[in-house]
Amino acid sequence: MQIKDLKNKLLGTIANTEEPPAEVKEAATSQFPPVPNDALIIVPMRGTVLFPQNVSPLVIGRKASIAAVQQAVRVEQPIGLIMQLHDQDEDPGPDNLHEVGTVAEILRYLTAPDGAHHIVCQGVQRFRVKEFLSGYPFLVARIERYEEPELSTQDIEARVITLKQKALEMLNQTRQMPDELVNAIRSIASPSMLCDLIASYLISKPAEKQEILALFDIQERIDRILELLNYQIEVLKLSNKISEQTQETMGQQQREFVLREQLKAIQKELGEGEGSAAEIEELSKAISAAKMPEEVEKQARKELGRLQHMPDASGEYSMIRTYLDWLTELPWSVASAGVIDIAKARKILNEDHYGLDKIKQRILEFLAVRKLNPNGKSPILCFVGPPGVGKTSLGRSIARATEREFIRASLGGLHDEAEIRGHRRTYIGALPGNIIQSIRKAGTNNPVFMLDEMDKLGSGFHGDPSSALLEVLDPEQNSTFRDNYLAVPFDLSHVMFIGTANVLDSIPMPLRDRMEVIELSGYTLDEKAQIARRYLVNRQLETNGLTPEQCTLTDRAIETIIQDYTREAGCRNLEREIGTVFRHVAMRIAEGVSVNEHIDSEQIPGILGPRKFERDVAMRTSVPGVATGLAWTPVGGDILFIEATRIPGGGKLILTGQLGDVMKESAQAALSLVKSRLQELGLNQELFEKNDIHVHVPAGAIPKDGPSAGVAMFTAIYSAFSERIVQNDIAMTGEISLRGLVLPVGGIKEKVIAAARAGIKTVMLPARNQRDFEDIPEAVRNQLQFIWLEKVDDVLKIAMVK
Repeated sequence: MQIKDLKNKLLGTIANTEEPPAEVKEAATSQFPPVPNDALIIVPMRGTVLFPQNVSPLVIGRKASIAAVQQAVRVEQPIGLIMQLHDQDEDPGPDNLHEVGTVAEILRYLTAPDGAHHIVCQGVQRFRVKEFLSGYPFLVARIERYEEPELSTQDIEARVITLKQKALEMLNQTRQMPDELVNAIRSIASPSMLCDLIASYLISKPAEKQEILALFDIQERIDRILELLNYQIEVLKLSNKISEQTQETMGQQQREFVLREQLKAIQKELGEGEGSAAEIEELSKAISAAKMPEEVEKQARKELGRLQHMPDASGEYSMIRTYLDWLTELPWSVASAGVIDIAKARKILNEDHYGLDKIKQRILEFLAVRKLNPNGKSPILCFVGPPGVGKTSLGRSIARATEREFIRASLGGLHDEAEIRGHRRTYIGALPGNIIQSIRKAGTNNPVFMLDEMDKLGSGFHGDPSSALLEVLDPEQNSTFRDNYLAVPFDLSHVMFIGTANVLDSIPMPLRDRMEVIELSGYTLDEKAQIARRYLVNRQLETNGLTPEQCTLTDRAIETIIQDYTREAGCRNLEREIGTVFRHVAMRIAEGVSVNEHIDSEQIPGILGPRKFERDVAMRTSVPGVATGLAWTPVGGDILFIEATRIPGGGKLILTGQLGDVMKESAQAALSLVKSRLQELGLNQELFEKNDIHVHVPAGAIPKDGPSAGVAMFTAIYSAFSERIVQNDIAMTGEISLRGLVLPVGGIKEKVIAAARAGIKTVMLPARNQRDFEDIPEAVRNQLQFIWLEKVDDVLKIAMVK
């Protein structure tokens, strides 16, 4: 009677119970087969374990579980309750269920006014799942029931006595359990019923309850419950002790500090008070060792004082601690102290890079000035050039030559100002910006800092990162750079900043004004060949697991790859093609087909396939109306074919080839200039009145713009109407005016290198671009003949075939 009274006391009575709905009481006429006798309908439980002989109300919410319970009520069969492995699974399957559960009888089933489904179940016995059956809208499993044997040995009886004592001791510590539970524990004689009752009401964690449910051996079950009860009793004793200690120290005026005093007592019991004092002392020593500026150390000491009077569990404690870690770990007074040796630096630069004499000279000048004036400000250099010419690797060489640390930050796609200046400490998870983070990583206050892809900076509603860089890259301001997170100045004047970009146009003018721009143009054929021999071949041999004895690549083969398989300003594609050759050799050697290979130019097409680029200048300019121009692109120079033809019509100008507005205006100006000089050029006006002029620039899918094709358009239109052919080894560039003047253009160096790469013999350039002649590599100057144009008449005298 005591156990029954206990169930009624703990569960209460469900008021206004009702009979199951009519559809539940109907006979089972479902579309699925009946459940076998050795199987059960399974209902997954979320964080709940029901023990045998215990009664518990349950809320059923999932559709599959509702259908399972209703079917069990229809056929008046028990159900199997099994706890899920993961509570967050909304549709648990067999893989997400424990193996052991409880057979339960449904005592009551009702639907609440809010539509919720409630059942009251009583556990019957344990079972183990053997296999799950298919063909049902809910889980059905074939099971093995476990009949509880009632053993009565001396060991078990002794354990039962101990278990009762521990359970009563825990109830005494808790002071919240009903008297009926105490009486039930004292009166129960069955070991299994006693274990299940104690586990149901005194073990709190579902995982531990499931563990006890799965223990079929009664002795193991009692031992595990005793272990858990002992742990919980110790926790309750300690909690009561802490509560008593705090109550002794509190008065009426200290009620609002209850939680704080309890926390202090807990820290005292755990011995954490001494650790906090040691941590404060350690931070104080770190602040002294960092040798911060006076203003910064004052701020650090102030924050340390706040930290000292703050509990460890406070949310702000970790924020201040992290802030002090950043302050103490920054290299305020740590600098690379390498001895500057100009000769050694020159040797390192020559080892790492071929050519680039202007850049090397500028670096050596910087080192010389630094050697004579160690306290001077570092310059802000910006390398501008097409991809693959060695801008980033040049920064590493500068760091090696100057014996400094090298750090790199990619700015491509950066659109948040906080990435540069950092977040304010008011935000959870705030951090300094990339500048301060990289300085901390370098460990010195004078590294070589490369800001890569500056022309690809973005901007958005979070601010403009390029504007945040203005202070970083200004030698007059960066000595007091203030990160939003640190909120104290950090001296960046000793950092050697190096920027890289493909084009200058997208870099804002104020930011560009703060940097010394050094342009890197594309490499010539000879330079590429030298770079391949010195660097690329050895690097690809090592990458592909080959030795120089196993594979050799001749100079002729390298030149064939450069001329016929790559057409670029840099060397990235060249290195890829060399890697393709070496991979082909590596496969042959790995298969045992060959021991070593000697690759010459004749073998390259068999490995890389047909050549990708043709020298089609002669073919494209063998008819009237075709002239070869020179163009500048973000990845270097290129040749541009201008084609003009006349067709019957009324003098209309037709332009095709994805031309921009400026280029269209150049074509219109070229036609007007030809019409204005009909007599001088020996052309008939009727040809223009009875014919349309069609100007086309091939590669029509690529947008083209700019005024520098004016000379080539004038020449092509004249050639089309005079039927005179333009020489196929001449290329030209320059803007024209309606007076016939040839005006200067940009990108001369890149355009001339592209002409030499394409097999051009003579280049016609505006006379006002003679100032750019010295920038052209000497090897290219010796390869080409240069003609300087003042007027368009100079073009026709030389370019046309006589």
